[in-house]
Amino acid sequence: MEDSVISTDHTFVKSPELRQQWIWDYVSHSPLRSLWDLQGVPVRVVAVRTWNNLLTDNLLGRAAELGFYFIFALFPTLFCASSILGLAARSASSIYDKLLHYLAVVIPHAAMGTVLATFNETTSAATSGKLTFGVVAALWSASVGFSAIQGSLNLVYKVPETRSYLRARLSAIGVTIVLAVLVTATLASMLASDFVARLAREHIYHHLLGSVVVAVIRSLGWVIVTALITLFFAAIYYWAPDVKKSCWRWLTPGSAIGIAVWVLASIGFRVYLHFFNNFSVTYGSLGAVIILLTWFYITGFTLLLGAEINSQIEMAAAEKRLLAALPPSSSPPMPHTSDDPSPPSMPPREEPSNRRV
Repeated sequence: MEDSVISTDHTFVKSPELRQQWIWDYVSHSPLRSLWDLQGVPVRVVAVRTWNNLLTDNLLGRAAELGFYFIFALFPTLFCASSILGLAARSASSIYDKLLHYLAVVIPHAAMGTVLATFNETTSAATSGKLTFGVVAALWSASVGFSAIQGSLNLVYKVPETRSYLRARLSAIGVTIVLAVLVTATLASMLASDFVARLAREHIYHHLLGSVVVAVIRSLGWVIVTALITLFFAAIYYWAPDVKKSCWRWLTPGSAIGIAVWVLASIGFRVYLHFFNNFSVTYGSLGAVIILLTWFYITGFTLLLGAEINSQIEMAAAEKRLLAALPPSSSPPMPHTSDDPSPPSMPPREEPSNRRV
């Protein structure tokens, strides 16, 4: 029962807002080292709280906001990634065009055609004289996607934004570069595994042995892709919320569920479009854009869902720990404010080994 995690102390019952603020403040200052250890909190409690806060935080509406900002940032991000790749390869645009075809694994075919066409038009119009200014402007535009994630995850973790506008935007630009590199590496892993598998098929004449080697190569490629997607989620969950202390976690319950839901929802959306593609009838020439926007909506929702799961695990574990440490008749300490640099009065917890720099 959820009530088993909530204290029966009368002060808490009379001041639920004080209790919630105190606990979230504790979560912000003292993150759990591992979210797989639920500290004895039942899974049902986390599930119920996640559902309730999903509605309270209006994550469906927030996902729509993220979808808009993602589509706004998509082509500047692709342009930046292609430009960064161009530092190492002269034919960067053509190489990146090949890489983008692997996005068709998750992006619906109709929307993928629009992405490729727009990317080719953008890169073909770029000249060497415009490149430097174009990359800077594209980076600034691309960072709006991560800026939107910052605001949404602050809401999920119930923390105010204390970073200045410039600091938050520079952080968003830096993380956008990191995420663009991760996306490029993910697509490159898929391209490399296909290339190596094709070489193995051509040079190994024993049919059975060749089939086994090809299967191993492709499986290894998908393992690398999964690891990079996991790293993508981990980077967002580490840098986006403005918590006081951050703990790096490679894989969390939230990211695992978020990735699984994202993959299944993307495949399900593709299947739906294959059998019931009426977007062009309803939206005409905008059908492909609406499809892409819907897919970004799904992507934004899965990111927020994973973050909500993680935050509720931390909240439930912190609540149980804090209330167990309180004397029977004591009151909770006053909530911590951003003006006071000292952390709130809390029971000791082992500090995580990794902190945000």
